[in-house]
Amino acid sequence: MERDWEEFLAPYEQTVSELKVKLRGIRKQFREQNRHVPIEFVTGRVKPVDSIVTKSQLRHIPMSRLEEEMSDIAGLRIMCQFVEDIHQVVDIIRKRKDMKVIQERDYITNKKASGYRSYHLVIEYPVQLISGEKKILAEIQIRTLAMNFWATIEHSLNYKYQGVFPEEMSERLQRAAEAAYQLDEEMSNIREEIQEAQRLFSHGRGKRDDVYYRTVLNREKKEEVTDESSDRS
Repeated sequence: MERDWEEFLAPYEQTVSELKVKLRGIRKQFREQNRHVPIEFVTGRVKPVDSIVTKSQLRHIPMSRLEEEMSDIAGLRIMCQFVEDIHQVVDIIRKRKDMKVIQERDYITNKKASGYRSYHLVIEYPVQLISGEKKILAEIQIRTLAMNFWATIEHSLNYKYQGVFPEEMSERLQRAAEAAYQLDEEMSNIREEIQEAQRLFSHGRGKRDDVYYRTVLNREKKEEVTDESSDRS
């Protein structure tokens, strides 16, 4: 019997939508309290059907076990300015009562062989449906802007080389990953100065006239447009 993918994915789409609102709500609360905002921006997606099928075949996951064994059908990504922000966000999510962390993978302390760095959380989220509550697995990836830039490029190249990089390309990607991490370390070293400058902008000139604040607002508007486009596609 052929699976009704629209019905199967509906709870995942609702989960991603609700989690984006809640995670962006955290960002808003920090800003309203005039505190450093550890979340730069949030994105989310539901894995396409062809990707689900391909992954299930590669990982030998029976279609009847997708809900239990494939944790990234619902996926969210949180971008941060600093590595320290990542750990703060992880701690915030751990303490929440509306979702439960069931697995953590620290690829920042223990980077992948490719050079990939990020912090992954697998959570269990209780989504409310007309048929009742359903617990959905979702993966949240938390990384800095520099880590995300590297991961985006590596992901694009992965399509070209089908996961098998030439040795020279692999070495160059590893060097680029180290350069990105060194950038994060340098930003951490001047973190207090950066945060102080951002506070001066916000308090000294008024939030609405603050270049940084307006940049953040524009980014939020772009997130909303992107989300609307994704929902229509």
